[in-house]
Amino acid sequence: MATITFDTLKFVERLKAAGIPEGQAKAEAEALQGAFAEALDSQLATKRDIDRLERRMDGMEAKLTGELTLVKWMLALVIAAQVIPMAAKLFK
Repeated sequence: MATITFDTLKFVERLKAAGIPEGQAKAEAEALQGAFAEALDSQLATKRDIDRLERRMDGMEAKLTGELTLVKWMLALVIAAQVIPMAAKLFK
């Protein structure tokens, strides 16, 4: 789980200095800290998430490379099947 550094004491002191009652300032600090935690949990990827995604991408790359190799060979055979008879007619 991702975390964020949030100094609730400093936040409360700033609010108190601005004229907010201490109880309200503490409640706002707790609410803000909870909002940060919730946002981070749902929005940020962890190292494990990134590693998992990289492994999936590596697997997809290997699969695509294999499929492209197959397509290249098939295309070469199709071209050869067209060119060989034409070349045979030219050199008769």
